[in-house]
Amino acid sequence: MKTVQAMIAEADAVVPRISPQEAKELVGRTDVLFLDVREPGEVAASGKIPGALNVPRGLVEFRADPNSPLHDAAFDRAGSIVAYCASGGRSALVGKALLELGYKNVKNLGAFKTWLDADGDVEQP
Repeated sequence: MKTVQAMIAEADAVVPRISPQEAKELVGRTDVLFLDVREPGEVAASGKIPGALNVPRGLVEFRADPNSPLHDAAFDRAGSIVAYCASGGRSALVGKALLELGYKNVKNLGAFKTWLDADGDVEQP
């Protein structure tokens, strides 16, 4: 039986990490989607990366799959996706799921706190 830590380790092995400095260079680009997979209450309490799309972890596959009735057009397989969450676990799992859905350029920023510690800009919801 797998543990969640084993699942995260598997995801970390296939989804590259990106540093806050690298992420800062991507903010505002039209070909990059910043994906905040925290719950809405978490985003309300701390804000998000400017322009990031907030989709809670449990809904990402439904929003990302073009064949889903819940598909969100912000998800574009031709572009890049940079996922993040509170600690990096959920965003790693999301990154792996997106790769499995056919997205090619997916990165994991990891913890929102690392963004804050690097003096990244924050947008309040």
